[in-house]
Amino acid sequence: QVQLLESGPGLVKPSQTLSLLCTVSGGSITTSYYYWSWIRQPPGKGLEWIGTITYDGSAYYNPSLQSHTSISRDNAKTTVYLQMNSLKPEDTAVYYCNVQIGRGGVILYDYWGQGTQVTVSS
Repeated sequence: QVQLLESGPGLVKPSQTLSLLCTVSGGSITTSYYYWSWIRQPPGKGLEWIGTITYDGSAYYNPSLQSHTSISRDNAKTTVYLQMNSLKPEDTAVYYCNVQIGRGGVILYDYWGQGTQVTVSS
């Protein structure tokens, strides 16, 4: 079973850069058909997809966030990173790491981290 653990600063000042880590255990980031995503939930609102990096390294982003968002992974293939620049107070949310494992166009498994609170405030 894949386990995900998010980590990063809980408080970021407006206009600064947010860097979050998703540490993966029980699976490899490069295993075929694993899709690694960052998703957030602002207070009182629904889930918002931020972006996805696939097992082969392709990255896709929410168009509304793409201009200041980057998702990457490390060479050891055990950590997925999220970087968001020029943060605003409305970026305050719980940030989740997620992996979906598919085969033949069907999602077979869906795992989530516990989430990490990020507050953007001066």
